Amino acid sequence: MDALLIAADRLDESTERDQLAADYARDPVKWARDKLGEHLWSKQVEIAQSVRDHRLTAVRSCHGVGKSWTASRLTAWWLDTHPPGEARVVTTAPTGDQVKAILWSEINAAFSKAEARERPFIGRINETEWKLGKRMIAFGRKPSDYNPHAFQGIHAKYVLVILDEACGINRQFWTAANAIATGEHCRILAIGNPDDPGSQFARACANTDRWNVIGISAFDTPNFTDEPIPDELRPMLVSRDYVDDMAAEFGTESPTYTSKVRGEFPHDSEDGVVRLSKLRACAAPRDEPPTDVLPVELGVDMGAGGDETSIRERRGMVVGREWRFREKDPVKAAARIVEAIRESGAGTVKVDSIGIGWGIVGNLREKREQGRHTAEILGVNVSEASTEPQRFTRLRSQIWWEIGRKLSEDCSWDLSGLEEDDRERLVSQLTAPKYSIDSAGRIVVEPKAETIKRLGRSPDNADALLLAFYAAPGGFDAAMGYLAGMKAG
Repeated sequence: MDALLIAADRLDESTERDQLAADYARDPVKWARDKLGEHLWSKQVEIAQSVRDHRLTAVRSCHGVGKSWTASRLTAWWLDTHPPGEARVVTTAPTGDQVKAILWSEINAAFSKAEARERPFIGRINETEWKLGKRMIAFGRKPSDYNPHAFQGIHAKYVLVILDEACGINRQFWTAANAIATGEHCRILAIGNPDDPGSQFARACANTDRWNVIGISAFDTPNFTDEPIPDELRPMLVSRDYVDDMAAEFGTESPTYTSKVRGEFPHDSEDGVVRLSKLRACAAPRDEPPTDVLPVELGVDMGAGGDETSIRERRGMVVGREWRFREKDPVKAAARIVEAIRESGAGTVKVDSIGIGWGIVGNLREKREQGRHTAEILGVNVSEASTEPQRFTRLRSQIWWEIGRKLSEDCSWDLSGLEEDDRERLVSQLTAPKYSIDSAGRIVVEPKAETIKRLGRSPDNADALLLAFYAAPGGFDAAMGYLAGMKAG
C-alpha cells in the first residue's frame, strides 16, 4: 500500500510539473517573474510573446534596451518549458566576444540566479554550452567557429535559433538557421541594432509577410514613456543623456543616430558619395587578423584657430589609430604630430596644406632635417585642380570619390578593428557628403561647408582618413593600382 501511495504521489508531482511547464510555456512573463524574480517591460514582453507565437521574429532595436538580456532569458525559458531532451537552442553572433561575453554571460547569470532561488534549471552550463547528461541542448558559436552545414545535424522537435547582433551575420548562416527551424514548433529570433541597410537582417525586417517585425526606439523605452518598472531597472536602460549626446555628436539625421537611437535602418542616399551599406561591409568582423600592415602612413586634417586637429593612421589597408587634439599654437601642434609619427612609425605623413596646414608642413619638414623624425612630409591642397580634370572639378572631389567611394565599394579598406565610438564617428562623417554631376559631366562633391551645415560639425576625422590613403606621387592611377594589388595579395 505504501508503495502505491508513493507512486501515486510521484505521478501527481510529475503531472503538476508538466502542467506548470505548460503554463509557463504559454506565459513567459509569468515564468520570468516566478522562476527568476525578474520584470519584463512592455517591449520585452512583446518579443517574448512573438517568439511564443511566431516562427520568425525580427527585432530591430536601438541601443540600451536589454536585447541580449532578453535573448538570454528566452534561451532559458525555451529549455525550461519544453520536455527535457526535446528542445535545443542554437545561438550565434558576429564575434566570439559577442557570443561569450555578452549573450552567454547573461545565460550563465540566469542559470546561477535560478540556482540561488532554489529553482534550478536542468543540466549544467559552461561559457558557451548547456548540457543535459552527455547531450548538448544549447550552444553559442561565432560564424568562424563552425561550418554552417554543421547545422544540418541538429534535430529536435523544439528548436530555437537566436541570431544576436543580427546585422553582422552573413547570409549563409541565415540559410542554415532556416534549415534547422523548419518544424511547426521551431523558432528563429533575429535581434540587433539596424546598422546596415544592405544586410540580411535588413532584408528580413523588410519581409513582413514572413517575419513578425518588432521595432524599438529609445523613445519607446520606460525612461521616455514613464512606463512603470522597478527602480533598479531604469539605470540599465537607454537614458535621455545618451540620446542628447548622440544628437550632439552625430546629428539627428546621421545613420548612427537613426540606428542607435531610433532603432531604424538608415538608407543609402542616392546622392551620397560613400554608400552606408558598402561602408558597413568594410567594418564587418574579420576571421583572421591582417597580415600585410605596410605601409604605415598618417593623414592630418588641421584645425584652425583652436578647432580640433585629427590625425589618422593607416597600416596597409587597415584603418588604424586616431589622434585628436585642439591647439592654437602651430609649433605645439607640429610637436603633437611628431609624437604621432614616433608612436606609429609612419613613413609618410600627408597634411591638408590649406591655411594653417602650410606652415605645419614647413615645420614638420624642418623637424625631419633636425632628426626629430624620419617621415616624408607631403602637403595636399584639396582645393587644387584634379589630376583628372575631365572627371572631377577639384582634387577634393577626386579624393572623396576615388578613395572614399571606391575603397568602400570594393570593400578594400578594413575598419573592423576600430572601437565602436571611433567607427561610428567615421561612418557618420564618411556618409555625409553628397555629390552632383555638373554640365560637363564631371563629379562634384559638395563644399565642406555644406557638409558641416548638415552634419553639425566638420568631417575632420573622415578627411584625415582619406589623406592617410591618398598617394600623390604617380597620380591616382598608380595609387589605385597599388591599393588594388594590396587587396589582391
